[in-house]
Amino acid sequence: PEVIEKPGDNSLTKLKSLYIQAKELSENEVHVSNLLVGQLDALLPSGAMGQQRRRIEGGDQKRKRMKNDSDISRLSPSMRNQLDTCASLKGEQVAARVTAENADKDEWFVVKVMHFDRETKEFEVLDEEPGDDEEGGVQRKYKLHMSFIIPFPKRNDSSIPEFPPGRHVLAVYPGTTALYKATVVSTPRKRKTDDYLLEFDDDEEDGALPQRTVPFHNVVPLPEGHRQ
Repeated sequence: PEVIEKPGDNSLTKLKSLYIQAKELSENEVHVSNLLVGQLDALLPSGAMGQQRRRIEGGDQKRKRMKNDSDISRLSPSMRNQLDTCASLKGEQVAARVTAENADKDEWFVVKVMHFDRETKEFEVLDEEPGDDEEGGVQRKYKLHMSFIIPFPKRNDSSIPEFPPGRHVLAVYPGTTALYKATVVSTPRKRKTDDYLLEFDDDEEDGALPQRTVPFHNVVPLPEGHRQ
């Protein structure tokens, strides 16, 4: 204090000026960081259901990003096309992972799309198969992020590429609405039918895996990191 308060010494003024500059730079950094987080949210799907990203907060104000038409217009063409495709799935059956990111294993079911929210990138879907007695025998509804949904191939689309023999896929097990990991044995084109010949994991009978026929429109790519 004795040095700063010397007559003609402006150290205190300089120090105050530096603090003001530091405060302005910090606030600018918060603003730019929030803009970057918002742009990343628009480009990248989020992780597990219900997961919330941490937001940078400045001062006492909590910044919250609200999407509007201008936000949508700033999306990349590929993301806009992806959102359009998701919106067009209303009323259709899709493959859906109904378990959370940290579950011991992934459970996939055939569900019906009821609604898609472009802002949250979430589907509202209905499992049309009634639950067991413990669940009251009612149809279950889920809200799932778009990364938890895989559309099925169209029944009348003959241009869809086939999965080659030996490829691991996710397929509807015959007689159920559940999807499991399977290996392609033979393709529809080779069999001259609309069915794949598959061997399902953990489907052993008499020491061997039986080969089962599954329509091509009930077979989708195996998600990366699938746990069964």
